[in-house]
Amino acid sequence: MALLDELNQLLGPEHVLTGADAAPWLTDWRGRYVGSAIAVVRPANTDAVAEVVKLCAHHGAPVVPLGGNTGLVGGGTPDNTGTAVVVSLQRMTQIRSLDTDNDTVTVEAGCILQTLQQAARDAKRLFPLSLAAEGSCTIGGNLATNAGGTQVLRYGNMRELTLGLEVVTPDGEIWHGLRGLRKDNTGYDLRDLYVGSEGTLGIITAATLRLYPQPAASCTALVALDSVSEGVTLLSQARLGFGPALTGFELMSGDSLALVTRIYPQQTLPLPASPWFALLELSDSESQEHARDRFETVLGAALESGLAKDAVIAESIAQSKALWHLRESIPLAQAEEGKNIKHDVSIPISRIPEFVQTTDALLAARFPGIRQVIFGHLGDGNLHYNVAPPLGVDPDVFLQEQDDVYQLVHDSVHAHSGSISAEHGVGQLKRDELPRYKSQVELGLMRKIKDALDPSGMMNPGKVL
Repeated sequence: MALLDELNQLLGPEHVLTGADAAPWLTDWRGRYVGSAIAVVRPANTDAVAEVVKLCAHHGAPVVPLGGNTGLVGGGTPDNTGTAVVVSLQRMTQIRSLDTDNDTVTVEAGCILQTLQQAARDAKRLFPLSLAAEGSCTIGGNLATNAGGTQVLRYGNMRELTLGLEVVTPDGEIWHGLRGLRKDNTGYDLRDLYVGSEGTLGIITAATLRLYPQPAASCTALVALDSVSEGVTLLSQARLGFGPALTGFELMSGDSLALVTRIYPQQTLPLPASPWFALLELSDSESQEHARDRFETVLGAALESGLAKDAVIAESIAQSKALWHLRESIPLAQAEEGKNIKHDVSIPISRIPEFVQTTDALLAARFPGIRQVIFGHLGDGNLHYNVAPPLGVDPDVFLQEQDDVYQLVHDSVHAHSGSISAEHGVGQLKRDELPRYKSQVELGLMRKIKDALDPSGMMNPGKVL
C-alpha cells in the first residue's frame, strides 16, 4: 500500500490503474497469459519512468515494461503473484526530432510504429520497419524484441535500424545514449545489449533511428510455385536481377492463402490455386516504368524456364496493397479459425526446403490429420511455421499436445542449424526451451550480463532466463 500511495502521488491517480481498470494490460494479445500486478502505471516522460523504477527498487517490487501489448510470447505480461508494477509507455509518444541531413529520427518508446512511418513520409523519408501490427505496436516493443518484419532483406532488423538509445536502468539511472552516429568505436556497444533484451535489463524510453530516402517507385508481384525449393531458387534469381532493390520476398503456402480467402471472402487470390506462392517487392530509384521493366525481365525468365507457374504484377498502389493484405491477413485468419500452435523460427535459407519437408513428415506421422500453415520472410530465412488441429478436433483439446509439437518442431529447427525465435522473442513462451538449444557457455554468459546489469532481478522477471 505504501508503494501504491507513492505512485499515486508521483503520477496522479488517473495514471495508476488497479483492479478492473488494469485488467486490459494484464492479458497478452493472444489470451494465453493472464497476470496480476500491484498497479499499471503510465508515466509521461523519462524522468517519471526513472522515479517509478526507483520507488519499485526501494520497495522490492519487480517492474514489467509494456509497449503496445501486441507480443506473441508473453513478454509483457506479469506473473500471477501480484507483486509487480507494470510500466506502460503509452503516454510517451513524442517524435522529439527528425534530422533529414543526418537521416535520423529520435522518437519515444510509446510512439506507434505507423505514426513514425507517416512522420518519415511527411519528411520525404522512409522508416522501413513494417509488420502486421504496425497500427498498434510501439517502437519500444519493436526495440525490446528486435522486430524484423517484411523488409529485413534490404534494411535489417530493428537492431540495424537503431543508432542510439535512452534507457532507464534497474536502479533508476538514465543512460542518455541518443547518438545519431554511424561510427562510434568507444567501447562495448550497450545499444546491442538492450535491443532484443525484452525489458530484462532496463526500460528503453527513446531511440535514435535510421531513415532512408523514399524510393521513387515500388512494384509488387505474386508468383505461383510448385515447391519451397523453387521459392529458394527464385529468391536467388531475384537477388541477382534486382540487387539491393529487392526489399521484400515472402513465401506463403497455398493452404495459408486458401484459409484467408475462406475466412475473408472479400479478399480474392488473383492466381489459380498453387502449392506455394511468393510475394516480391522491388523498390526502384528511377521510375515506376523502370521498376516494372526489371520485374518483367526477371519474372519473365522464371516463367519461361518453368521455375514459376504463373505470376501477376500489381498495376496500381491499390493492387499492391491488396496483395500485401493477403499476406498480412494470414495470422488474423488463423486467429479467427481458432487456436493454433505458432512457431517463429529461422533457418539458413538453403536448408529451408529440407526443413519443411522433414518437419511436415514428422508431424504427420506423429499427429495424423494435423495441418501446417506456413508463411514468412523467405528473404531472411524467417518462417512462421504454424500448426493447426486436424479438422473436427477441438482446438483446446489439441493445445494439450503443444509441448510435444514444440519439441518436435524445435528439435528439427536445431537439427537444421536454425533458431527457435527469429523475431518474436523468448518471453515466457520459450524461456524453458532455451537450455535444450543453447550451450551452457552461452546461457552462462547471458546470466552474467543479467546479474551485472540487474543484480536484484527486478526487471521483467521470469522472461528470457
